[in-house]
Amino acid sequence: MDEPDTPERRGRLNRPRVLAAAIALVDREGLAALTMRRLAADLGVEPMAIYRYTAGKEALLDGLVEVFFAEVNDRLRTSASACTGPSSDASGAPPSQTSGVPAWRAELRRIARAFAAAVHAHPEILPVVATRPLAVPVARRPAPALQLTEHILAVLARAGFDDTTALTIYRTFVAWNVGCLLVDKRQVVDDPDEPDLLLRLGLHRLPAAQYPRLRALVPQLAEYDDEQELIAGLDSLLSRMPEAPLDSFYGRSAR
Repeated sequence: MDEPDTPERRGRLNRPRVLAAAIALVDREGLAALTMRRLAADLGVEPMAIYRYTAGKEALLDGLVEVFFAEVNDRLRTSASACTGPSSDASGAPPSQTSGVPAWRAELRRIARAFAAAVHAHPEILPVVATRPLAVPVARRPAPALQLTEHILAVLARAGFDDTTALTIYRTFVAWNVGCLLVDKRQVVDDPDEPDLLLRLGLHRLPAAQYPRLRALVPQLAEYDDEQELIAGLDSLLSRMPEAPLDSFYGRSAR
């Protein structure tokens, strides 16, 4: 039998544990399963005990965003620890160029890969990550999200971009990463036990005469290498941006 809800049991709760349980619930059963009552049941406490750590469903969604971006930042720190040589700041961004790619673009690649890895670990949270910040003023967004934004803008500033260009690159970078991963997530399987890909995706429900290109291309979209597509598209977009006045995290001239 489950332990009764007691002051001692509630005392073992804290905000990180509540948010971790929320993430785990969404990972298992999707966002629709996340309610205060269900979360309390998973934690073995009464629903009112949850409200000590999150004020309600909206605050809980903000908590999911907080944990997601904290994981992205942790992945960046982990990947930076494998780099040799000095780094420019607490993120550990490597200052050198990678295979001829300017340092600022190499760092944006690294951030894109860390973001994609967190999405793959928690795919059901991506819609919240994409939409929830729109309902929250910038200054009230979770600290890990603000820290990542600050890091991206600092990378672009150190490359020598003026404020207007830096914001254009930032918006392009965010829009591509979120949009690309949302398109990947969109391919919901219609019948997971069906071995035929066309049937598994439910494309047989689309009349061939009306939707010939969808029927032909969606299976390829479902099986593509998402990281390769993510980075290739990002490189294509960034190559169209103005040349950085500086090509180093330390302000060394590219010329």
